[in-house]
Amino acid sequence: MNDIDKKPPASKSIIGIFIAVLIAAAMALAGGYGGQQIEGIPVFALIAALAFAIQWIVFVPAYLTQSERYYDFTGSVTYVSVVACALWLNNDPRSQLLAALIAIWAVRLGSFLFLRIRDAGSDRRFDRIKPFFFRFMMTWTLQGLWVVMTAAAALAAMTSTLKPALGITGILGLTLWVAGFAIEVTADRQKREFRRTPENSDRFIQHGLWAWSRHPNYFGEILLWCGIAIIAAPALQGWQYATLISPVFVYLLLTKISGIPMLDAHALKRWGEQDDYRAYRAATPVLFPRPPKAR
Repeated sequence: MNDIDKKPPASKSIIGIFIAVLIAAAMALAGGYGGQQIEGIPVFALIAALAFAIQWIVFVPAYLTQSERYYDFTGSVTYVSVVACALWLNNDPRSQLLAALIAIWAVRLGSFLFLRIRDAGSDRRFDRIKPFFFRFMMTWTLQGLWVVMTAAAALAAMTSTLKPALGITGILGLTLWVAGFAIEVTADRQKREFRRTPENSDRFIQHGLWAWSRHPNYFGEILLWCGIAIIAAPALQGWQYATLISPVFVYLLLTKISGIPMLDAHALKRWGEQDDYRAYRAATPVLFPRPPKAR
C-alpha cells in the first residue's frame, strides 16, 4: 500500500478546521470592537464570514474535480471581495488607499501563482491532500484564515468609526508597501525568468535579489504587510489594536510553518549534496537581505 492509499484520520482535519474558524472569529471580535455594525453584527465579522464562505463554495467543485488549479486565484478573489465590501461602506481616503494596495497585491500575486500552476500542470503541495475530503477542505479553510488574519488591520481600520487624516503614518506605510511590493515582484520575475531557461531545470537561482536573500520574495511580502499595518494603525481603537498582529502572523507563517521550512526542505533534498548549494546557504541569509558575500 502506498502513501496515498493510507487514509489519514478525518478527526485531525475537522479539529484543524474548527480551530481555524475559532481563531478567525476571535480576530473578527477584536477587529469589530467599536466598528460599524449591521443589525447589531460587526461589519468586520460579516466580512470575515464572507472570506470563509468563498473558500468553501469553491472547494466543492475543486474536490469533485480533484483540482487545485483555482486555489490561489480564489485567494486573490477573496482579498478583493472583502476589501471591496469594506470600501463600499467607508469611502474615506484611508480606506481607499488600503483597498487599492491590497487589491493590487492580491491580483498580482494571484495571477502569478495561477499562471505558474497552469504552466506546471499541478501544485505538488496538494498531491497527497486532494483525495481526502476534510484534509483538502482544511487547506481551503486555512486560506480563509490567511485572508482574515493578514488583512485584519486593514479591515478593522476600514470599518472603524474613527476617520483620522492619513498624515505621516500614511506616507510611511505607503513607502514600506511600495518597497516590499517592488522586492516581491522583482524576486518573482527573476525566478520565473531563471526557470524558463531549459539549462536551469536542475539548478537553483543565486543571482539578483536571490544573492541577497534565499527568500527575497517573502521578505518583500512581510515588508508590504508592515506598511499596511502602519497605514491602518491611526484608525484603530481599543481591542482593534490586536489586529496589528497581521504582519507578525505573516512573518510566523512564512518563516515557521508553510513557506521557508517547506521550500528549504525541498531544496536540501534536491541540492543538499552539492558544494555550490552548501556554499550558497552558508553565505546567503535566509530572509533579511544583505550584500552578497564571495563564494
